[in-house]
Amino acid sequence: MSNGPATTIIKPTDLRGILKYVPRFQGQIFVIALDGSIVADENFSNLLIDIAVLRSLGIKLVLVHGISQQIEELSATRKITITDSRGTGVTDAATLDLAIRASARVSHLILEGLTQNGLKCAITNAVRSVPTGIIKGVDQQFTGRVDRIDKEFILHLIAADIVPILSPIGFAPDGHSLRINSDLLAAEFAEVLQASKIIYLAPLGGLVINGELRREISVETLRDLLKDHPETIAEEGHSKAVHAVKAIETGTSRVHLLDGRVFDGLLNEIFSNEGVGTLIYGNDYQQIRKATRRDVRHIYNLTRHAVKREELIYRTQQAIEKNIDQFFVFEIDENLIASVSLTTYPEKPELAEIGSLYVLPFYQNRGIGRKMVNYACMVAKERGATTALALSTQSFTFFISSCGFAEADKSVLPESRLKGYEESGRNSKILVKPLA
Repeated sequence: MSNGPATTIIKPTDLRGILKYVPRFQGQIFVIALDGSIVADENFSNLLIDIAVLRSLGIKLVLVHGISQQIEELSATRKITITDSRGTGVTDAATLDLAIRASARVSHLILEGLTQNGLKCAITNAVRSVPTGIIKGVDQQFTGRVDRIDKEFILHLIAADIVPILSPIGFAPDGHSLRINSDLLAAEFAEVLQASKIIYLAPLGGLVINGELRREISVETLRDLLKDHPETIAEEGHSKAVHAVKAIETGTSRVHLLDGRVFDGLLNEIFSNEGVGTLIYGNDYQQIRKATRRDVRHIYNLTRHAVKREELIYRTQQAIEKNIDQFFVFEIDENLIASVSLTTYPEKPELAEIGSLYVLPFYQNRGIGRKMVNYACMVAKERGATTALALSTQSFTFFISSCGFAEADKSVLPESRLKGYEESGRNSKILVKPLA
């Protein structure tokens, strides 16, 4: 039986809520890492249904599982002393034997559950490992590290609609078994497969820092904490924090840590803005920067074609220079290829307007426009706004379908903005988005 929560207060994700995310995630690879305690929990059967839903939506999945709870249970039942249950310390011969037995049992439970949900799956031997060796004078014995992952084998399975199941047991060059930490294994697979997400399912609500559950944290902030103040990170989440940083530094853009005991938790984490656990994110916006006065002429030239087509309102170079602190630009090889502005109103500080959005035609349809809008929304939220506003005559479908805005009436406009709106005669659609 589970000692954790069996239900969630968050409304279960409905089909319409899921479908708006499908184009974004379809065809991507997610690495789902299940702690051994989650496989043993009463919510595991529900979790497998959620995993089947992800697969049915065209998301490619790789499952990695842990076994620490099962090793500890075997140790107690058989009265065999173990040296380490997590695969991070010394693994002696007796501990390795229990690890192999526990791993076979857990892998079979996952295999059985996925089969019941109509998924093809396979337990693999794709992990080649070598002994960790001697660390600080201590022989780690049968503890291993990842030496190589058979990428072609795993991709072949994925292409055949088979879900690979990876246990925390690797195989040395001589074929013998070595114990590997499953958090580490998930990060290694995410790097090799260029996965877009790792989802750690553990008996944790998320990452706790200084006693506070964090709903989201940047990799830069987390890296600094691990380096300078590791004691602020709760021990139970420490390993996953370390490997989340590794994964993001090697190309995975998002790592989620959530409670696998929560009903509908996996779907709510992936298919809602709020989520239910902790999101650790990389810097998707390193090519976006605040504009400077040196950019005025470039922004003017960048947007003038859109002005001619009446996509954007005309601004003189002087007007752009006067308000240059409102602009952000996207730069590739020192060339500006996109711009966006963010305006706030003293009489309505909860509102922030996104404007002057333009991407050079050659770079359109690459997600840059959405990234610029998302970045502006992030900055607006940091400045205390609760709602983003956009006015558009020709790009309103982009704001609605790609950025999550909805149409509103002119009553949402601040008085100063309403006057300009009515005088312009452009009859732009008014769009808003809550900044959750």
